[in-house]
Amino acid sequence: MDEPKKYDGYVNERPSNEIQQGEVTDNADDLQRHLGNRQIQLIAIGGSIGTALFVSIGGALNKGGPAGMLLAYLFYSCLLGLVNNSMAEMATFMPVTGGFIRMAGKWVDDALGFASGWNFFIYEALLIPFEITALNLVLTFWRDDIPVAAVCAACIVLYALCNVLAVKAYGEAEFWLSGGKVFLILILFSFTFITMVGGNPQHDAYGFRYWNEPGAFAEYLSTGALGRFEGFLGALWAASFCIVGPEYISMVSGEAKRPRVYIKTAFKTVYWRFGFFFILGALCAGIVIPYNDPTLENILGGEESGGGTAAASPYVIAMKNLAIPVLPHITNALLVTSIFSAGNTYTYCASRSLYSLAIEGRAPKFLRKCTKNGVPIYCFLITICFPFLSFLQVSDGSAKVLTWLINLITAGGVLNFITMCITYLAFYKACKAQGLDRRTLPYTGWFQPYSAWIGLVGLTMVVFVYGYSTFLPGNFTVDGFFTYYTMVGVYPILYVFWKLVHRTKIIRSKEVDLVWDAPIIDVYEASFITPPMGFWTEMLQLIGLKRNVPVDKRAV
Repeated sequence: MDEPKKYDGYVNERPSNEIQQGEVTDNADDLQRHLGNRQIQLIAIGGSIGTALFVSIGGALNKGGPAGMLLAYLFYSCLLGLVNNSMAEMATFMPVTGGFIRMAGKWVDDALGFASGWNFFIYEALLIPFEITALNLVLTFWRDDIPVAAVCAACIVLYALCNVLAVKAYGEAEFWLSGGKVFLILILFSFTFITMVGGNPQHDAYGFRYWNEPGAFAEYLSTGALGRFEGFLGALWAASFCIVGPEYISMVSGEAKRPRVYIKTAFKTVYWRFGFFFILGALCAGIVIPYNDPTLENILGGEESGGGTAAASPYVIAMKNLAIPVLPHITNALLVTSIFSAGNTYTYCASRSLYSLAIEGRAPKFLRKCTKNGVPIYCFLITICFPFLSFLQVSDGSAKVLTWLINLITAGGVLNFITMCITYLAFYKACKAQGLDRRTLPYTGWFQPYSAWIGLVGLTMVVFVYGYSTFLPGNFTVDGFFTYYTMVGVYPILYVFWKLVHRTKIIRSKEVDLVWDAPIIDVYEASFITPPMGFWTEMLQLIGLKRNVPVDKRAV
């Protein structure tokens, strides 16, 4: 029996046309690797933490109760941990522009790359106006007469400046904005602990009181045990909108310095992020207010009739209930920067996903044009058109249209993770068929391929059952059905369309290209003459506490 092949670089196996004598390129395309370790880590946080963790989590609490919400967030975090385990192995081995989108087309089927790419682009692009809308609603905390159109215009200009200059400018802006998110989370967690043990103006050590009264589980749609289970499902769908992460690290891997080191580190820290930000966040939100808090229910009732969601933050409500001064204003100010940061990341990812479609021939060729700073300019110009949808909120009736659009594409996020699981299973099978020992790769996922299979089955169940309420007796509406399941139907339509037009075939395991851009990446990695910098080393150097540290220096 043949010995498994060990991965020790593909440069000598198949030299690439892009590697010339005495020349080292960052990528096979025109994007440039300028994102350092600290920027990658904070971008990963910036993309994964947005409005949902601070504000929309109130809706999950109202549906599932504190225990139902905590279980939902714990369950979905575990599912995404399995996805992250799979994505980390692929993206560390092949850190290419477009991440999982191009991998799906290269290792599974070109039609899957087309469907997943356009799905991800639409998903990210429509989330930009959603965040701008949320930003406007958060600003109403201070006053109601702030011009909505002016805020929308200012956000569009700032997003343009952050994204059109160079990827380094985007990375630096996102580093500081995401740092504000971390600071906000620490404030909210500290607020929860201090107030629950009696450190509040009322000296009320309420502890876990709201888990007993009104109770740990809420009833949603039905009563009794069924109603509590439906509350868990309602919170689970909220969790699926809130908990993200692997896709953003995947998307920046093509512009990351030393990706085999820094991207691997970013993926490995996702697990503690899930635990610290999302699971602990769900626990804290369920401690500070009861699920039937009158203010929360009134605001959520307004949501259904086209009202806003920003004031539904459990933390802001709790601060008002406890008559705590000043802190609500600090929290709201940090919410503004956090929401802006999320929209900034969506702008970046949408433009890069469109660029990855163009370089694979799944979008018009003119979109491949990049500036000298490595910015895909035409992709950016198309992406920056989507934030103009935020002007719809100037009219209350149109705001409902925007909310409908956002609900429409939410399933697209879960479909992205399903695509990652499918791609990994094809990658795993190809490694086995071609005799490549995965243990010699830069990163090896654990418990594979079972990890990917469990993630695939679990996420498929989530995406199909989240709209179950529309099928309950007397609840079915055509609008409700299409709101929940349009993207579930559009995704396979995109796949079948590309397959029929281009007659693509599912790639056989022995024919999967496991070399691809590895020669270029190998040469790029080998060009560094200094050791990689750790995250905290970069941080200390940034604030001037550590000097004379060698930067990432290349021999060419």
